Amino acid sequence: MASENQSVVSGFILLGFSDLSAQVQRFLFVLLLLCYMLAMTGNLLVFTILTVDPALQKPMYFFLRNLSIIEIFIATSIIPRTLVNLLSEDRNISFLGCILQMYFAFFFGSEECMLLGIMAFDRYVAICKPLHYSTIMSNRNCVSMAVSSWIISVGLQFGQMTFVITLPFCGSKVIHHFFCDFPAVLKLACTNTYFNDVIRIAIAVFFLVLPFLITLSSYIYILSTVLRMVSRAGRSKAFSTCSSHLAAVTLFYGTTMLTYLQPATDSAHLRVFAVLYCLINPMLNPLIFSLRNNEVKGAFRRRIWGKITFLCKL
Repeated sequence: MASENQSVVSGFILLGFSDLSAQVQRFLFVLLLLCYMLAMTGNLLVFTILTVDPALQKPMYFFLRNLSIIEIFIATSIIPRTLVNLLSEDRNISFLGCILQMYFAFFFGSEECMLLGIMAFDRYVAICKPLHYSTIMSNRNCVSMAVSSWIISVGLQFGQMTFVITLPFCGSKVIHHFFCDFPAVLKLACTNTYFNDVIRIAIAVFFLVLPFLITLSSYIYILSTVLRMVSRAGRSKAFSTCSSHLAAVTLFYGTTMLTYLQPATDSAHLRVFAVLYCLINPMLNPLIFSLRNNEVKGAFRRRIWGKITFLCKL
């Protein structure tokens, strides 16, 4: 009988922030728009500087360029649609649009997880095995690691979305979130989603816990090596090099683990965590990596600020 009551779902309704007052929604629109513009500008600026400056053609900055691209796409896959919904009464999204948004959000999110782990390994090799750095982190190996992480992310997230597409949906079409999040969409299926939940947790463990453990073990070795350094200047430089990456890792893994390594829920605090990892992280990472990196700041002065100053004098 259940199958007779099922119907083909043509789309969903993103509840988003409609439970808030109109004034609060307008405030959120302005705030999210400002953060989105800052995230786009910051990441595009960092990507441009790292690409055009010859002094920054190093493995660490190769991965940072990849990170800037990923941050742009994570925010763009979610925030523009959220901004439209904050100003519109029509919060409908097609089934295909929902699946595509979910795929790209999770694909780029999982890619960032793996990339942060690779960047931690890069710092481990640079500090703990400096004599072998050029061999281990050669251009070929760096490209291979980056391409492999993209292929793994594409494959696993495609498989996860395939399980969602085949689910029967009936009854409520309201998604209690501001974007098509995997747990929120699963709640609308009119069948037992235990298998899908297991797959979701398994993939979250693979993309979150494993890179986190790689990052944690890398920094344990890094800390041990740094504390054995005789030179105070060497210790200071090593800590300065790693602190920006460690700050970005803590913010990203903290918010994503709190969101996805727990049972699906409609709690309002999950929307806050989602905003943090899909918008605040992309906005802060260019500042974290730039303001604490003398090489990037020097490249900015040479490539951007110098030209601005020259134009102002004309």
